[in-house]
Amino acid sequence: MNATQSHFATLDIIVLLAYFALTLAIGLACWRKSRSVHGFTAAESSLPGWLTGLSILGTYISSISFIALPGKAFASNWNSFVFSLSIPIAAWVGVKYFIPFYRNSGCISAYTHLEGRFGGWARAYASACYLLTQLARIGTVTYLMALPMNVLLGWNIRWIILITGVSTTLYTFIGGIVGVIWTEAIQTVVLIAGALVCALLMLGGLPEGPGQLFRLAAENHKFSLGGFGPELTQATFWVVLVYGVVINLQNFGVDQNYVQRFHTAKSEKEARKSLWLGALLYLPVSAVFFFIGTALFAYYTAHPGALPPEYGAADKSDYVFPWFIVTVLPSGVTGLLVASIFAAAMSTISSSLNSSATIFLNDYYLRYINKDAGERRKLGVLYACTVAAGVLGTALAFAMINVKSALDAWWTLAGIFGGGMLGLFLLGFLSRRAGKPAGLVGVAVGVLLILWMSVSPKLGGVFTGWQSPFHSFLTIVFGTAALLLTGLLAASLGGSGKRSVSKK
Repeated sequence: MNATQSHFATLDIIVLLAYFALTLAIGLACWRKSRSVHGFTAAESSLPGWLTGLSILGTYISSISFIALPGKAFASNWNSFVFSLSIPIAAWVGVKYFIPFYRNSGCISAYTHLEGRFGGWARAYASACYLLTQLARIGTVTYLMALPMNVLLGWNIRWIILITGVSTTLYTFIGGIVGVIWTEAIQTVVLIAGALVCALLMLGGLPEGPGQLFRLAAENHKFSLGGFGPELTQATFWVVLVYGVVINLQNFGVDQNYVQRFHTAKSEKEARKSLWLGALLYLPVSAVFFFIGTALFAYYTAHPGALPPEYGAADKSDYVFPWFIVTVLPSGVTGLLVASIFAAAMSTISSSLNSSATIFLNDYYLRYINKDAGERRKLGVLYACTVAAGVLGTALAFAMINVKSALDAWWTLAGIFGGGMLGLFLLGFLSRRAGKPAGLVGVAVGVLLILWMSVSPKLGGVFTGWQSPFHSFLTIVFGTAALLLTGLLAASLGGSGKRSVSKK
């Protein structure tokens, strides 16, 4: 038995099991409110803004964020925090334009209106991109959460993946979107509480007190936000800021996870409140995670030898925070923090499961298979799709075990799909003249550019000299801009597009 396993005491196991029991209990408590299609997918549009806002915050914070943000600050600095600074900008656009648009459309799917503007291909294209990215997201988040838990606690990685997949699918299946939102809200509170406790304990664990943290951080430029120059080849402050604005416009504009929450609020006013709450809370919460990473640097600088040498490498920095949790924190608190890591992962997975089932029902089953399905049949499809997405996502997590290249492939595909979806949405949103030809031309140009910027840096040989010189953060920025500008140009040269929005 290694040191981390022996440190994870009986009390920690009790805390962790109690957390899993609580999530399942919430799903059971929400069962009655999810026995209709509108209840399962939109909570009967009855939820208060504060609850939906906590859910939006929970959707933002995955296990990747919980582990990777401290790891990033530990290995480098606060440059990635600039992404968080971009969120209020995108939230303002979402509150002013996107929420009224979706609430007034009457369409639960984020992609229904694309059919009215560009034809059925656009709706099928966007929803297919979304479903593929969500399955990859489920598998990736589950795997990246299970990996450090396996290394640090000695638990079998397959059992971690299986238990997470089954429990999350079960409470999502039972509780629907109501259960997802309530669970996310509670998970978010657990996550924030655990992070704050951890930050305070780190400050108290430094030999020379809290001042030592700031001294060591300042000496090593740990609070730097990056350079402010005009370079496009580095992650400068401006490159990260623009990247963050585009990614967050994508979240609030075309990501079903967020769009669906706009519909769960009991009024447009509450929906706007929820977006502001979730967006603005993420700023201090992410700052806490970056602060934890800086505190970890100071702690292990002050305690040389307490961190295994391999975790000091840049590519292993994601293990540092879990290592601190299971070797330094007192019993009970360790269980709370491990539960927080599971909470962050389960929050992301549950959102993806419910939204994927909603998209399949509205954009495929009701559109192409059975347009006249009754309430009972539609609810059955939602249940079946939730389970299917859970099984496929968990299977993908199993497939990722010991396959490092799968993660690189996932980020590449996510960039291609995401850029195409956002650009197409903005084209239809901003131009009344853009129709099917403009949409097709724009998507072709935008996706080709994204593909070149994503793949060319990895190529050599005869492709030397043709690689993209730009930082990878600019891939989705330039791709989205290219799709939008090309589409607008094509629309100005062609006829007007459709203006109707199907509500099927």
